[in-house]
Amino acid sequence: MGYKNEEEVSFEEKEALFEIKRYKVVLLNDDFTSMDFVVEVLMELFDHTVDSAINIMLQIHRSGRGVCGLYTYEVAETKISQVEKRAKENEYPLKAIMEEE
Repeated sequence: MGYKNEEEVSFEEKEALFEIKRYKVVLLNDDFTSMDFVVEVLMELFDHTVDSAINIMLQIHRSGRGVCGLYTYEVAETKISQVEKRAKENEYPLKAIMEEE
């Protein structure tokens, strides 16, 4: 049970050391936020195309939630803050959450 030198460490063990956890940023449906505003947020904050943003907005509308993107923890936190700030500025209750992949 001694220390392994670099040659004894398997590829899988090395890969696990460098694996970065990813987090989904998810927008939640509400009865007040306009569909146009959600599309705008998806395009401006998450860099989606018009078609992609419309598809995600429809998913949010139909199923109550939609994934906007996959990010590191810190970036996901920032995206959620940006969504909430933009929503508050426009007097919408739009919420975003983070889920581990």
